[in-house]
Amino acid sequence: MRRYDDPVEVRKGATEDPEQFLWRGRLWQVREVVAHWVETGAWWSRPAARDEGGAVALAGSDLLREQEVWRVTAARGRVAAARTAGSDPGFGVFDLVFSWADGSWQLVRAMD
Repeated sequence: MRRYDDPVEVRKGATEDPEQFLWRGRLWQVREVVAHWVETGAWWSRPAARDEGGAVALAGSDLLREQEVWRVTAARGRVAAARTAGSDPGFGVFDLVFSWADGSWQLVRAMD
């Protein structure tokens, strides 16, 4: 799997899952959402905030560091979406990340 840090435009479907994305000027049609999870920032490396009782509290900005990751299979272009994975050179598995901090999408990993 190759790593990237490329901005992408993502269009969501009726279920709020990514339906298609534009990466490096090419349209990719999502065939399947393989997995979906949430990653948090490195909270363990930041100084802990403590309330008056001494309990550790998460700062509001910690929640904004969360990112949603969508691992999808996708085919390049509209016609390619009808082909099978084995016969399609424009087929791959991608990790699309939505950042709550700035509302942006990134393509971070690809296996194509």
